[in-house]
Amino acid sequence: MNRMLRTLAAALIAASAATALFAQGLDGMRGPTPIPQATTAPLMSPMRNTTEREIRNFPEQPPLIPHSTEGYQIDLNSNKCLTCHSRVRTGDSQAPMISVTHFMDRDGQPLASVSPRRFFCTQCHVPQHDVKLPVTNDFVDIDTMLSRARPGGQR
Repeated sequence: MNRMLRTLAAALIAASAATALFAQGLDGMRGPTPIPQATTAPLMSPMRNTTEREIRNFPEQPPLIPHSTEGYQIDLNSNKCLTCHSRVRTGDSQAPMISVTHFMDRDGQPLASVSPRRFFCTQCHVPQHDVKLPVTNDFVDIDTMLSRARPGGQR
């Protein structure tokens, strides 16, 4: 119960701080620039471009794209991702094949080609950039939480 009260108190303090910033015309994501003033957008940071697969942070997380997708055409007529990740191209490209779940309709019935609802890859899969986080993040993945719960695990 005390933990829940401390969490609630911290959330209320954070909310009141955000409200105070907003009342001053500031927003934590914009830094010291008041909301009505225009700012210059920061330069895009470079994309990660690696052959290493990113670790997933939670079960069922769509895999992250470990390379640039700049200039990829993904529309009703074409999908650049399938030139490497389709079943027939993985032997040549050595890229991982798209999941068999992408070949199922909404009722779980297999299809001969990629399901139309799974055709637009970047709805779920995203490339990564090397950036400094704009806000602090104390996310802990499930494996870390479970190891803490075991006797002798880190606290």
